[in-house]
Amino acid sequence: MYAIVDCDNCYVSCERVFRPDLNGKPVVVLSNNDGCVVARSNEAKQMGIKAGTPFFQLSQLFPDQKIAVFSSNYELYGDLTGRVMTILSQEAPAYFRYSIDEAFLMLHGMDSVDLKAWGERLHRRIRHDVGMPVSLGIAPNKTLAKMASHFAKHYKGYNHCCLIDTEAKRRKALSLYDIGEVWGIGRRYAERLRRMGVHTAGAFADMSAEAVNAAFGNVVILRTWRELNGQDCVPNEEMAKKKSICVSRSFNGMISDFDLLRTHVSNYAARCAEKLRRQRTVASVVSVFMSTNPFREDLPQCSNYGEHRFLTPTANAIDIVKAAAECARQIYRPGFSYKRAGVIVMSIDSCVGIQTSFIDYDAERFQKMRKLDEVVDRINKVSGTETIILGSQQYPGKGGGGKSPKFEEAMKRDFRSPYYTTRWSDIITLK
Repeated sequence: MYAIVDCDNCYVSCERVFRPDLNGKPVVVLSNNDGCVVARSNEAKQMGIKAGTPFFQLSQLFPDQKIAVFSSNYELYGDLTGRVMTILSQEAPAYFRYSIDEAFLMLHGMDSVDLKAWGERLHRRIRHDVGMPVSLGIAPNKTLAKMASHFAKHYKGYNHCCLIDTEAKRRKALSLYDIGEVWGIGRRYAERLRRMGVHTAGAFADMSAEAVNAAFGNVVILRTWRELNGQDCVPNEEMAKKKSICVSRSFNGMISDFDLLRTHVSNYAARCAEKLRRQRTVASVVSVFMSTNPFREDLPQCSNYGEHRFLTPTANAIDIVKAAAECARQIYRPGFSYKRAGVIVMSIDSCVGIQTSFIDYDAERFQKMRKLDEVVDRINKVSGTETIILGSQQYPGKGGGGKSPKFEEAMKRDFRSPYYTTRWSDIITLK
């Protein structure tokens, strides 16, 4: 059996942990640069606020309505969801984190446990210890567990935990589940299935394997069909680690100065390297893209992409930042005002048993760089993000001076809440 634990309205719930006065009130969280709504409380959803609504339109669409607005506070969200994951690691035989607010639990060896009661107790513990509401779905495979978590989240009668453990429950759940909600079926495939008269997961599961293969010829879709029919087909190894990592941002304004662009790209590359090390992986390819604002038709447009391939895969911050900065230098074109840039690391593999190249591999340097990364990661974890950064992440400015745009400070976030749990300066004072 598998379980999936999903934090309900994750970003909003994180904000409410330290703002209990907002329980029961409409709350929204905005995207980078306070652009549009990316998370909504149930009350905000009931008002009709849709995901993707531009922030400036809220006051126009909902005049005289009191809506609590927050800028994205990823440091807070990462810390609180990390606490949830710590509890899950204590409660389940094995688990892996699927996203910032979701984790799959492998419940092998728990055959004698009342899983429904166990799930409800786990919900109560997380709510008590962290303050976060979660929903649990439990089923024989991951696709059905995702389906069960949907019912647990939307129907109070399940008491935050839905268990699909019999054929009758599976059939009933499939008959009530919209085909567009099925994990592994994207929007285009869902539209094609609806044109074929297939509107529910049950109708899709009732198709023959031959019909599914003939209609789509897609291994992933066929695997989803098998899982809906009760088979366990999605390997853990395929999901546990990301195949690519992207860090990108739209700038707060537009940038034409290359040194400032390089500083932003270096910050993104350093963050990619940190994420690689966190999941114990290395990458063989670093790519950089930058583009102007396509909505500014009065300005010249430019969009470029470049990449660098390592002979020996790496997660070293110095190497990845250096490669990204060089890519940025190659694709930069003077005379344009850039609005967005990003760094992608690809061809990711485990850091264990790295295939080295005899051309550029230096064993002594490799060990030194690994130890350096470990020390920097440890200091930044204890003392705060970007306590230590690379020299290339510093903006020289005109004449060699100027303030560097740190990763977390490079965005417009006028409504950001304090870093309650990760900064001593923001810790709550009890009166």
